[in-house]
Amino acid sequence: MDTLMWEAKAAEGRGAELLRWVLDEVRRLADPQVRTEVFIAGERVVVIAVGEAAPRRLPDPPEALVERPPHAWPFTRVHLPT
Repeated sequence: MDTLMWEAKAAEGRGAELLRWVLDEVRRLADPQVRTEVFIAGERVVVIAVGEAAPRRLPDPPEALVERPPHAWPFTRVHLPT
């Protein structure tokens, strides 16, 4: 597996704090061989990390920031034939 998709839903009114926490964690875990992107949609934060050294999951955020435990899915990238 070379790709991680991680998603967390913020507790009500805590979206900005959750996003700050995620950005801090992504910076702390940064690996130049892993492309990491962060997305938001409403109260949800999604991280997609792609690369051979992609983490299996991110640390769990503080419980007060999330409505429920985050979900994480490992994927294997499929290259389109040319």
